[in-house]
Amino acid sequence: MIHNKKFNVGILGCGLIGFKRASSLINDNIIGCYDQNISLARKFSREFKCENFQSIKKICENKKIDVIFVCTYHNALDKITLEALKNKKHVLVEKPAAISLKKISNLLKKYSKLKWKPLVHVGYNHRYHPSILLAKKLILQNQIGSLMYLRARYGHGGRKNYHKQWRMIKNISGGGELIDQGSHLIDLSRFFMGNFEKIYPVLRNFFWKNQSKVDDNAFLTLSTKDKKIAFLHCSCTEWKNKFSFEIFGKKGKIEISGLGRSYGRETLILYKMKKNMGIPLKKVWKFQNKDYSWRDEINIFFNEIKKNKKSSCGLKDAYENMKIIELCHRSKN
Repeated sequence: MIHNKKFNVGILGCGLIGFKRASSLINDNIIGCYDQNISLARKFSREFKCENFQSIKKICENKKIDVIFVCTYHNALDKITLEALKNKKHVLVEKPAAISLKKISNLLKKYSKLKWKPLVHVGYNHRYHPSILLAKKLILQNQIGSLMYLRARYGHGGRKNYHKQWRMIKNISGGGELIDQGSHLIDLSRFFMGNFEKIYPVLRNFFWKNQSKVDDNAFLTLSTKDKKIAFLHCSCTEWKNKFSFEIFGKKGKIEISGLGRSYGRETLILYKMKKNMGIPLKKVWKFQNKDYSWRDEINIFFNEIKKNKKSSCGLKDAYENMKIIELCHRSKN
């Protein structure tokens, strides 16, 4: 769905994700950008023909800007979001919205006290992949019956010196693989099953040795109040990029694989059990190999602003996801 109102956007964080967000805008104007890395900011400013602001405060105070995208490292997400909210800007802040549960709690507390509440959307873009949206629709149509459990794997192989990069430095990222790709698996599990009450984690550092000693693999079993189970594995020792998400119901199964590009063509297969069991009926959907989830998420967010709706993925979702992540980090397994 493409929104029909133009928004003026400011983007904080001019790295890979900032570029992805900017490139995904269709009918909108990028007024300006900011990054503490001066060369990145200059490159971004030239690429998108926008003003290169000299501080977070100045871009957030700019009267022309309606919406702020926060695409920085995790340890700056909440601070910039608060500055934007104080200046009455709607905010799309990348996941996980803050570096810790304490920071997200503080963000929620301060947001609740605002007289006028701009919309805050947390960028869990995987929710907006066509296979995930179709799976949700099929489940609501009772195509696979009552849900029992799901099984998901998400991984990549890192790159040279990956252990030295910001994602593996705890005071910048908040953790390792679990808070990176694992947070998407947790969010998707909640998207389909609701909140979890019991968490059984095993976190390991098998390969990417680093000073922070953060996880490069995380194995989780999550259980809901009504005993639905999510079994998750995220890894940066997968070597060949993989995304696999399977949802099992009492009448069938949905199998999602790929996210496009290096993860392989995004595909959904619906298996429906026959009355007399045996080999199930099978229906396959294949999607474009390009990832449009960034664009589609932005358009849904902008339509929610226009229609004065609640965010489809807000700060409370970020809080619930981070609660699970922190419980895993505290575990001694």
